[in-house]
Amino acid sequence: MEKGALKNGGYCFMDGTKRVNIKPGMRVAIVLKKDQRSGKLTEGIVKDILTNSQHHPHGIKVRLKSGEIGRVKEILKS
Repeated sequence: MEKGALKNGGYCFMDGTKRVNIKPGMRVAIVLKKDQRSGKLTEGIVKDILTNSQHHPHGIKVRLKSGEIGRVKEILKS
């Protein structure tokens, strides 16, 4: 699998650790708090950006439209 390609056929094209790269309405893959050990990703659409700082080394924290909260690991093409 090429670098940035995802198992689900999506593609990671921006850095999820920089707030400037994330906007409401974007499709992202996040890791939920309960899944941090396993690294399991959850896909969804960003509703709110919860991290105030411009950068976070573990990913910007967001709330998805589904209500789930986690840190962005991958930004996906729509």
